[in-house]
Amino acid sequence: MQLSYWEYKSWFYNVDFTIVGSGIVGINCAIRLKEKHPQSKVLVLEKGSLPQGASTKNAGFACFGSASEILSDLKHHTEEEVVKLVEKRWNGIQRLRHLLGDKAIGFELNGSHELFPLEKPELYEKCLESIPYLNRLMEPIFAKTPFVTNSNFFGFSNVQEKYITHQLEGQLDTGKMMRSLIQKCVSMDIPILNGVMVQDVTDSNGVGIIRTTDFEFQSKKVFVATNGFASKLLPSETVKPARAQVLITEPIKNLHIKGTFHFDEGYYYFRNIDERILFGGGRNLDFDTEETMEFGETEIVQNKLETLLREMILPNYPVQIERRWSGIMGVGAQKSPLVKQVSDSVYCGVRLGGMGVALGSLVGQELADLADQ
Repeated sequence: MQLSYWEYKSWFYNVDFTIVGSGIVGINCAIRLKEKHPQSKVLVLEKGSLPQGASTKNAGFACFGSASEILSDLKHHTEEEVVKLVEKRWNGIQRLRHLLGDKAIGFELNGSHELFPLEKPELYEKCLESIPYLNRLMEPIFAKTPFVTNSNFFGFSNVQEKYITHQLEGQLDTGKMMRSLIQKCVSMDIPILNGVMVQDVTDSNGVGIIRTTDFEFQSKKVFVATNGFASKLLPSETVKPARAQVLITEPIKNLHIKGTFHFDEGYYYFRNIDERILFGGGRNLDFDTEETMEFGETEIVQNKLETLLREMILPNYPVQIERRWSGIMGVGAQKSPLVKQVSDSVYCGVRLGGMGVALGSLVGQELADLADQ
C-alpha cells in the first residue's frame, strides 16, 4: 500500500516515539512518554482490532503471588529477587489505581484465597508451615501481614480445610481497565492505529525502521511491548509464548463466592464477576501444546476446567458455560520482566510471566524511562 501525502504527514512523518503493542505495557509506555515529552509525536501500533495477547483476555487478578507460587519461585530465585518481583507487582497495581482511579477499573479489594486439593497434602502442610517465613519476607512491602489462614467458608469440595488468604490482593474489570487506558491515551493526543501488523523493527544509524505488511516508516525511538509475541520482533531475546485458556459461566442465582482464588501453584485460578464464575488455567496439563502464539482451546484443558468447576468449585450445582477464550502470555526461565535497550533506537518491555495486570503499568513506565537514559 502506498501512503498518501496526508496519511504520511498526519501519522508517520517525524515520529518521535513508536510503541508496538497497545496492551497494558504499551499504553502505559505511551502515556509516560507524553507526560515527560508533551510536544513529542507518539504513535501506538496494534495488530488486532482490540489489544491482542492477554491485556483484554486476562482474568483481572490484582495479585502478587500465592504462598505456593512464592515458594516455587524461591527454588529458582534468591530471596532478594523474589521480594523485588513481588514489590514490582505491588507498585504496578498502585500506579494503575492512581493513574485511572478504582472506579474506572472496577477495582475491589476482596482478598484472595489459595486452595489445596485433598490429593496434595504435602504441599498444603509445607505452605502452612511457611506462613511465618513468608510474612517476614513480605511484610516490608505491604506494611501489613499479607498471609493468614481461613476455614473453608465458601464450601468448596475436595479441598483441605483451610485456605491461605492474601489480605491485600484484589480484582478488577479487565475491559474497564483497557477502555480507560485507551481513552486516556486518546485524550492526550496519542493515536492508536489498529490492524497494523509490524513485521520487522531494525536500527539504521540510530533511527528505528518499522516495516509493516503495508508500508515502512521511521521513528526516532521504538518500544516493543508485544509480550507473548515478542520473539517475532526480538528473536535474540528469551521470551516464550504461553497460552492461557479461560471459561465463564452463565449468571448464577445467589452466587455466594466472592474474591479471587488460586490452586496448584497458581496454575488454576477463578473469581466472581457479574454473578458468574470465571475460571482459567490448566497450562501445566500440556506445556508443549500451550507454548504457542495461536489462540484457541483444547479438549484436555477445557474438560479439566469443567470437571474442577463442577466437582470442586460449584459441587451439585447445574452450572452452564457461556463463553470460552484464550490469551497469550510471555514467559521465560526468569520471572522478572525483560525491560532493556536492544539497540540505539529500539527498546523492549516484555516477559511479564502471567502477571501483566500487576506488572504492566510499572513496566510501561520503566520502558518509557529508558529513552532518557
